[in-house]
Amino acid sequence: MVKISKNKLNVHIEPLNMNGLRGRVLRAPAKRKKQNKQILLLYGHHASIERMIGFAEELHKYGHVTLPDFPGFGGMQSLYRMNEQPTVDALADYLAAFVKMQYKSRRFTIVAMSFGFVVATRMLQKYPELAKKVDMVISIAGFVHHEDFKMKQRTKLFFKLTARINSYRIAALLTRYILLNRLVIYLSYLLAADKNVKMKETDFAERVRRISFEVELWQSNDVRTYAFTGLEMLRLNLCSTGQQIETPVTHVKVPDDRYFDNRIVEQHLSVVYREVQVVKTKLKGHAPTVIASSQEAAPFIPRQIRSILKA
Repeated sequence: MVKISKNKLNVHIEPLNMNGLRGRVLRAPAKRKKQNKQILLLYGHHASIERMIGFAEELHKYGHVTLPDFPGFGGMQSLYRMNEQPTVDALADYLAAFVKMQYKSRRFTIVAMSFGFVVATRMLQKYPELAKKVDMVISIAGFVHHEDFKMKQRTKLFFKLTARINSYRIAALLTRYILLNRLVIYLSYLLAADKNVKMKETDFAERVRRISFEVELWQSNDVRTYAFTGLEMLRLNLCSTGQQIETPVTHVKVPDDRYFDNRIVEQHLSVVYREVQVVKTKLKGHAPTVIASSQEAAPFIPRQIRSILKA
């Protein structure tokens, strides 16, 4: 499990048991008693509840926030334990089961980061009856197609090959205990700190703090799941169903996103969702630093989004 960072919402992290898989879920009550909005917060690919707890702290100003683990992420047991591959479809099925358990007949709003948005979108495609209960989907640097990535073809082929190799059990074990041991991760980040967007322009103490969290994050997430879902992203196409999702989506784009081509992302979103609104942030990174405090998360929830959440 990821070590719990200091945050007042930590007391609301509970054990989660879904279909025999043990993980955790954050259920943070609204900051004010009169706020009844239900917000489902979903993290991205290299993430955990701890990384997103700053977002939860910001969002619970507007309602009740629920942030569940995905199988194989944040220390939760993986779908491989159930002899099932962590495909986008399988994760969408898991999320649908969680939503049915959590919300029953209540309406809710989805706020999803990056890969979490992929899973949420696929759930809405597969379960239109659940889509009818969703007031709004808010995408933070989300995507729906592999062509959304700003990546050269040879780079994509390299990542596909690496991901495929590490999606096998033996290779994943070797990677986990050789390449992802504590010392290797520390040295890798320290040596590349001046070029790493998460580490540059920080003093040594802050770099050590962030690297320590990266160690916990890499070692809590299941390597096979991380690799297989990475492969899923590189061959993703949620535009092929031919049926648009009726639920409106508001997409928060980062102008200088190092991963995605915003113009292509918007085109694909318009294929998948019937109603798309795009909101721009002034930030330069794809996501906040690995330890997302409330202050770091706040700019990713711009004024237009806050107005939507207040409604």
